[in-house]
Amino acid sequence: MAESNQNSGERTQQQQPAAGGGRRTFQAPTGTRDFYPAELNRLRYIQKAWRETSIRHGFEEIDGPTFEHLELYTVKSGEGIVSELFSFERFGGEKTYALRPEFTPTLARMYAARANALPKPTKWFWMQNCFRAERPQRGRLREFYQWNVDLIGDDSVEADAEVIACCIGALECLGLSPNDVTVHISDRTLVSALLTECGVHGDQTSALMLLDRRAKLPAEEVSRQAAAMRFDIARFDERMRLVMSAAGESKVGVLRSIRNEDGSPIFDGSRLRPLGEELHRMGLADWCRFDLSIVRGLAYYTGVVFEVLASGERAVAGGGRYDGLIQLFGGPPTPAVGFGMGDVVLSLVLQDKRLMPSDEEIADRLGLRPDVFVIGRGSEAADAAVAPLVARLRREGLHARRSYKATKNVGKLLKEAAACGARVVAFVEADGMSVTLERLEDGAKQSVAGLEGVAGAVRGLIAEA
Repeated sequence: MAESNQNSGERTQQQQPAAGGGRRTFQAPTGTRDFYPAELNRLRYIQKAWRETSIRHGFEEIDGPTFEHLELYTVKSGEGIVSELFSFERFGGEKTYALRPEFTPTLARMYAARANALPKPTKWFWMQNCFRAERPQRGRLREFYQWNVDLIGDDSVEADAEVIACCIGALECLGLSPNDVTVHISDRTLVSALLTECGVHGDQTSALMLLDRRAKLPAEEVSRQAAAMRFDIARFDERMRLVMSAAGESKVGVLRSIRNEDGSPIFDGSRLRPLGEELHRMGLADWCRFDLSIVRGLAYYTGVVFEVLASGERAVAGGGRYDGLIQLFGGPPTPAVGFGMGDVVLSLVLQDKRLMPSDEEIADRLGLRPDVFVIGRGSEAADAAVAPLVARLRREGLHARRSYKATKNVGKLLKEAAACGARVVAFVEADGMSVTLERLEDGAKQSVAGLEGVAGAVRGLIAEA
């Protein structure tokens, strides 16, 4: 999508009285987008990459309701989440609902309801719209589309790597490379151990949230908040640099062994080393680096976490392991790992990297180009045959179009055919019974006697291109 469309900012409803009085004009709600055909095609292009990548990696598509009971979100995130949601009550009703801000709670509810009957592991993906009541800004809107990929019922490092591989697969499908985006990988277990070492005992939620927001806060504010919770953040940074020095700059498969001050291996209990080795075996090491500054603010993450980052943008994607969430929603103890990727930041990155194809290329890749555009040669018989021929071609499975303009100028009609990307033009000759086909790509022509043979001849010309 064009940046102006992605980054709609704060828009207000406009009223513009007409000269005769009364008439008003309206804009879309703040933080939402209108998708005209070209803009929607760009979204469908991204979604096509998401769906094809998911299927290629063995994930099955699911869906759920656009709104849920409000409690589904508060049980996971607490009452503080309510201010970030679009919540409502049915007129005269007693229950409170909320438009989904994410899909993971719905997924957890769905899995918990049928946990005993589902395969192990269960591999699901989802891609629909979400809603968040927050201030719109670059890369963040109130309505957006998201792709979720989740692998449930497998607690192995191989499962973590498979989910990361699916994420990278979509990025690669869209033309991105390790020079454009990087998967930054961390381990909440290791970060938690470092926090304990640096004075944060008991509930570490506030410290994790501070680390998650750190890049957006002034250094003085970070120091003030850390001091208030007795968090020796300078020591944490020193220890983190030591850990990071063992990871190198990119090749996650060459994690070197280092030790704590007491001589114990610092990576004991961490999945980073085996995960790095698995990603290296899968040929994905160049996409990834270890980065302990990634903690992911959501409290339910229990192990490996990761974010896909591009310079100057919000995270393109983020996820990790959430082994306790299914149980929270009434299911049995179940390991799970997954990620979400939104269309807004991804579209900005594709535009900035000049990787968003032209509208014509997207129409071609989505199969939206007309097979044939029918034009009459100008006689009464030819013009009368255009609509019936278009109808026949459509019944025979072709994407056929014609002009709705009054002009009979063949040159103008040819421009219209080219503008919509038609592959072949079918000229109905003056007798209204014979047709001349022309392939627009190279001007190849073929004559057809009788309207009944036109569909087959069009298919033949397209196949020969």
